[in-house]
Amino acid sequence: MTDRVDWLTGGDRRTIAVDRIERAALALFLEHGIDNVTADDIAAAAGCSRATLYRYVGGKPRLVRAVMVRAAGSVVARVEAVVDTVAPRSRPVEAILAAVAAIRADPVLRQWLIRHRSPDTDEFLAGAPELGHIATALTRIAPDDEAAGWVVRVVLSLLTWPLSDAAAERHLVERFVGPTLRAG
Repeated sequence: MTDRVDWLTGGDRRTIAVDRIERAALALFLEHGIDNVTADDIAAAAGCSRATLYRYVGGKPRLVRAVMVRAAGSVVARVEAVVDTVAPRSRPVEAILAAVAAIRADPVLRQWLIRHRSPDTDEFLAGAPELGHIATALTRIAPDDEAAGWVVRVVLSLLTWPLSDAAAERHLVERFVGPTLRAG
């Protein structure tokens, strides 16, 4: 008889399982892109069954959201530090530019959001309510799902098609995004 080691020992089983599965998913997403990874791939990398993955994280769509929100946490902290004392009128512009800079400075997010993107991933990210809530909180625009989704799309656009330098990006956001968000 072989002794089996419980992979969830050492603390709260749910917390350990979720953390382990999310870490495995993130590593696979970074290596292969979100669209090229299956729930079976994630379960194998985490060392659990597909049923265990579904029990603890609810499948790939929920797992993508959870990994995305976890990764966004570092961006949120950086953006909040930048825009904490910014005047309300300037906050949307500064929050967008700070988010782009924070993502570019984070090697994990840079790889995930720039290298491994697809149209399906972009639609998922732009429509994710979690990112919309983060965009609303950071920019302090009035709660508006459509505007929040647009802010996420602006950030994704600047990541995908950067301008020649930071001054050019600032000019574009100040001229076209700032007035729109202030008017709403």
